[in-house]
Amino acid sequence: MRALLVAFLMLLPGLALGSEEVVLGLSKDKVSITTSFDGSDILIFGAVKRETPIPEGPPLQVLITVTGPMAPVLVRRKEKAYGIWINRDAVEVDSAPSFYAVATTGPMKEVLKDVEDLRQKISIDRVIRSVGAPMNIMDSASFTDAVIRIRQDQGLYQQLEGEVALDEQTLFRTAIELPSNLVEGDYETRIFLTREGRVVSSYRTVIVVNKVGMERWLYGMAQENALLYGLMSLAIAIAAGWGASEAFRLLRQS
Repeated sequence: MRALLVAFLMLLPGLALGSEEVVLGLSKDKVSITTSFDGSDILIFGAVKRETPIPEGPPLQVLITVTGPMAPVLVRRKEKAYGIWINRDAVEVDSAPSFYAVATTGPMKEVLKDVEDLRQKISIDRVIRSVGAPMNIMDSASFTDAVIRIRQDQGLYQQLEGEVALDEQTLFRTAIELPSNLVEGDYETRIFLTREGRVVSSYRTVIVVNKVGMERWLYGMAQENALLYGLMSLAIAIAAGWGASEAFRLLRQS
């Protein structure tokens, strides 16, 4: 028995050589938000590293996700009463990404099994965490659906099925569009290789999104010296209003 165990351990390095691994590249690993920032495209590309020929059987599939900073979200439901819309029920979604994109080589149901999705939290509805809701809320799932729907309309949630190109079962690439309304922070990028819907390899890296220049200065002032920021905003508003009124007065006199 001991000799068999030693022989099996000696075979492990050889077995590992047959595995498929991700070698990743990014067009940029930093995004700078300035006052003129109107969005950015991130090109994600890479290759599948192998020590043996491509396995026969079902083809390799690739999934790529980009996840923005996670934060709780308070969702309110409005109802019409006495001719006006008022807030009725409210549910706090425990954790939702500020931005999320998932791109695949094919239809999600063919690329990933549900049990793997549950384990890795890849699809949009699985990456959002909502543990509980008030006892009087009978349809708490609809609040999570509302978060997804609203952020999809804003371009913050993207499901890009069939948008990953995979050449010769080895080279892959896709482009993720980052909208202008990004939240500052670390954007985790994950790449999954799957066969028959099962994850066979994964890789993680980070894209850093930071405010710079005037945007950074204004953000820092708002966070660290709210009073000064408020007074400055008020002064700018007064100056703008006075300037506009003077311009109209001069136009009327001419």
